[in-house]
Amino acid sequence: QVQLVESGGGLVQPGGSLRLSCAASGSIFSIYAMGWYRQAPGKQRELVARIRSSGWTSYGDSVKGRFTISRDNAKNTVYLQMNSLKPEDTAVYYCNAQYNTADYWGQGTQVTVSS
Repeated sequence: QVQLVESGGGLVQPGGSLRLSCAASGSIFSIYAMGWYRQAPGKQRELVARIRSSGWTSYGDSVKGRFTISRDNAKNTVYLQMNSLKPEDTAVYYCNAQYNTADYWGQGTQVTVSS
């Protein structure tokens, strides 16, 4: 069992930056593939970024070049650095942990990009 707690969301102006954190507890963090997903009102949940236990990363097309995912296995934490934020990045951001058939989600953190 893995518990995930996101933090770092908030209100930011277009062009600004935020860093989300996801703290994990309850299992061996380093073996999990970790991801960030987001869901805007009226839209399906979509992949933002993902990082495997090996450190290999992948990104959704809409955030490539602006967002960076990283992990600190010593702190059981995964981060999402978001730069050059746009109003269309407004959504609830969810942390995800996957290993084989195990799939865990955090409660989400709101990110609002608005002037």
